[in-house]
Amino acid sequence: MSSMLPSDQNNQKKGKPEPFNELIKSMNNFFNEKPVKGFLQTIDDFFRSPFPPGSAGAFSVKTIDNGEEYIVTAELPGIKKEQIHLDLYENLLTITVDNKQVSTEKDEVNNVFRQSQFWQQSSRTVSLPRPVKEKNVKAAYQDGLLEIRIRHDKGKTIQIDG
Repeated sequence: MSSMLPSDQNNQKKGKPEPFNELIKSMNNFFNEKPVKGFLQTIDDFFRSPFPPGSAGAFSVKTIDNGEEYIVTAELPGIKKEQIHLDLYENLLTITVDNKQVSTEKDEVNNVFRQSQFWQQSSRTVSLPRPVKEKNVKAAYQDGLLEIRIRHDKGKTIQIDG
């Protein structure tokens, strides 16, 4: 009879459900079914790309060193030249875009006046290998493409005596 007890206890353990098994299954189902799954996916998408494509915050910046100068380009479709600001401090070049829109609606028949404002600012900073003098920087903006050319500053070669 003593040999039957351990086998009976093993059978009872196998047949007995884990206390948290159902809770874990329910939570998995909750997070993997809509609308929660769709909501969580939206949050994930936001943090991958917080600015929608085509907005001022989504501009890309590329830097090329051709040996004589650095060429920094930024794609800014739909942005006006007046909305772009360039700042240079030592070896840091910052491109800032201010996107401000104001829309006004007036309905004189119903005496309704509506005004809405939208403002978005985004910036990208490019780190250059060494400090840059302002006189070595030229910038041009045409057809949504900002091109900044930064000429390398040539130092003096020092001869060693002896």
